[in-house]
Amino acid sequence: MSKFKYVVKRSGAIVPFNPDRIANVIYRAAVSVGGRDKEKAEELAKQVIEIMEQNFEEGYKPHVEEIQDIIEKVLIENGHAKVAKEFILYREEAARRRREDSRHFSKPNEVVPWKKVWRALDWAIAHNLHTVESTNQRIRNGEFPYIVHEAESFYETQLDTAAELIKERSAELKMVMVSGPSSSGKTTTTLKLEQRLNKMGMNFVPLIVDNYFFDLELHPKDEFGDYDFETPQALDLEMINDHLKRLAAGEEVKIPYYDFKTGKRFPDRTPLQIHDHEVLLIDSLHGLYPQFSQEIPASQKFKLYLEPLLQMKMPDGQYIRWTDLRLIRRMLRDSVHRAYNPEQTLLHWHYVRSSEKRNILPYCNTADYIINTSMPFEVPIYRPKLLDHFKEWEKKYESDPLREDAYIRASRTRKMLEAIEPVEDDSPIPGDSVLREFIGGSTLSYH
Repeated sequence: MSKFKYVVKRSGAIVPFNPDRIANVIYRAAVSVGGRDKEKAEELAKQVIEIMEQNFEEGYKPHVEEIQDIIEKVLIENGHAKVAKEFILYREEAARRRREDSRHFSKPNEVVPWKKVWRALDWAIAHNLHTVESTNQRIRNGEFPYIVHEAESFYETQLDTAAELIKERSAELKMVMVSGPSSSGKTTTTLKLEQRLNKMGMNFVPLIVDNYFFDLELHPKDEFGDYDFETPQALDLEMINDHLKRLAAGEEVKIPYYDFKTGKRFPDRTPLQIHDHEVLLIDSLHGLYPQFSQEIPASQKFKLYLEPLLQMKMPDGQYIRWTDLRLIRRMLRDSVHRAYNPEQTLLHWHYVRSSEKRNILPYCNTADYIINTSMPFEVPIYRPKLLDHFKEWEKKYESDPLREDAYIRASRTRKMLEAIEPVEDDSPIPGDSVLREFIGGSTLSYH
């Protein structure tokens, strides 16, 4: 039994010491460089705890940075230079993000698609939807159906442009990658894009990337015991690249099958081949991640990036955060389609965000085209559905240092929902709206 009971977080909060987390941290770093040896990670974690017990007195509360210093030392001394380098880079990157979060920079953030954001803001101002108050006024004036129509038209125009850009490159194109962070609207957008391309004489052949997950037992966990499906290293990137290269060359490949009930992958299950006038369609969080398709020439792939880039200012002068919109979207979708409690989604979101910041958002500006999937009318629709829940979660996690992230998100989202005028009648929203993917009632057939 360890003589340590508590750890001091960077925020100063004191939380229970969890030795399993050390093994998880080491394993996650190993996975990032292609390692999959959990036993070795556990063995190294024991060495870390032994050094802690030698260096610190009984009852001492080690700081998380002190523990991470020892992890680095153990990795290097045991000859795991690549894993140590990955761990060091991860720490430096996390520290940089904390510095950027704590103060404003004059230098633009390169993970934000600024040109697209400016266009979204320009559109919002032109339609008097750039602030919560102006939006509320339009709703009070009975203009909710008009807001829906304007927003849907803006989204459809972007889809038209994306389809035309893909068609222009159809002679050499082998695959279209639809990427974006969780709940950005990939499923609906992909279906509607496919409809357009079919009319242009092009056919999509879908590749289900989830079938390339490693077995569940090889996945790292976080301190709450959650498996991490959000990281690109949860996928067999080497096999994906091999299959993409062969498919682009016209070969037939056999796609594996991943059984989510058992957490096992079965090889060589489904034959797949692309023919003339066919394009491989890849709907994935990590479609823009460089290692995902590094074997495929840029000329053979079209990269589409989606994100709800809503430009609406709150009464306190802050803009509504895109991540909060996606959190709500995922809560609603998961509760309906995956029997997943919305509170579980809130508690897991720190993990989703951590992976996004590292593996998705930095590559948004490498896309061939970006589609803004936000709808200014979605926030009023969310208020009656979830406001009471966010009030409850804010109160519940206010004094829980282990759930600091959940409290901050719940508090911020509660303020957003309280500020907006509620709308309960969603009948003006079309059946094929991207929002129907999350609130239900879609007329589209999701595979």
